[in-house]
Amino acid sequence: MRVRFWTAPAALAVSALAVAVAGCQQQQAEQPLAPVEVLVAKVEPRAVALTDELPGRVVAYRVAEIRPQVGGIVQQRFFEQGAAVRAGQPLFQIAPAPFRADAASAGAALKRAQATLDRARVQVERLKPLIGVDAISRQSYDDAVMARDQAAADVAQADATLDRRRLDLGFARVTSPIAGQIGAANVTEGALVAVGDANALATVQQIDRVYVDVQQPAQRFEQLREASSGTDSATSAQVEIVSASGRGHPVRGQIVFSDVTVDPGTGNAVIRVLVDNPGKLLLPGMFVRARMPRANMPSALTIPQQAVSRDGNGQAQVGVVDSQGRVHTRSVKVGDVVDGRYVVLSGIRAGETVVVVGQDRVQPNTPVKPLPWRGTAASAR
Repeated sequence: MRVRFWTAPAALAVSALAVAVAGCQQQQAEQPLAPVEVLVAKVEPRAVALTDELPGRVVAYRVAEIRPQVGGIVQQRFFEQGAAVRAGQPLFQIAPAPFRADAASAGAALKRAQATLDRARVQVERLKPLIGVDAISRQSYDDAVMARDQAAADVAQADATLDRRRLDLGFARVTSPIAGQIGAANVTEGALVAVGDANALATVQQIDRVYVDVQQPAQRFEQLREASSGTDSATSAQVEIVSASGRGHPVRGQIVFSDVTVDPGTGNAVIRVLVDNPGKLLLPGMFVRARMPRANMPSALTIPQQAVSRDGNGQAQVGVVDSQGRVHTRSVKVGDVVDGRYVVLSGIRAGETVVVVGQDRVQPNTPVKPLPWRGTAASAR
């Protein structure tokens, strides 16, 4: 067996090398890490309005089914299908000759009744002085007075009949009760129509303003009342209407009605929203989405969505920059997203600074060089 002995020069060389390595490691340990550039945002309170986006259906503000009040043959149509009509505008003409004849007959009956009344009055005036001198019996005079009163009743009846016949003659010209947009005509010239027909002649809908009926959970209605503008009624709450294509309606709606009945199958109640409809962009029957106000938070703490990450358990967390410029990971509880920002419910305080862009490049307690985050344009850097 061989035994090796270190010579003095070799031992000194090894010792010198060990001292050099130890010194280098100490120098590296003492050298500070270079700060990492990150984009940060300060947490400040701001007013936030929370909303629920719910489906709704457009309903015309007013709907008038045009139906005949007298029967007969349709002679003429006065409107263009799909056009705008005004209140009182003639739409259809039903053959007026039979009603004109009925009115003439009623007029003749009124004249006959009036003549009978005049004769009865004259008879009473003749008999009145004779009753005082016992020239006629009291019974004869009473019969004359009764005949006069009966003739007066016949005149009133004939006058009412004439008014009715004139009404029927007027009803032969069918007019629109409201202003609005008229749809397709369901009858043509020559068609026989009658009172009580199942189908209307046409339908007029007023759509310069419309209703949007929204199904909302009943338990949310109390929050909706609280979200109204400082009143106990939800009728002042403003609602944003979004079309099926995602385009917002230019005018916000106003809640005017809430059904008092809750659907037992769904637990929803109907909320009716009144919306001005310039340009008639909203048509009856369309399905839209309504952003219903749920709560107003005057001093909510919000942070950009990019600032929030998730750990392995799905817990939301953010990187908070302390006063020494170091990042610390902190768990937070977040709520709704409003305009691209999370509403923070707990875990952070106003005035603190969070990392928005670059949190994946830093470790806990890592020094950073914070730069202000200026929205989506800054996040693209």
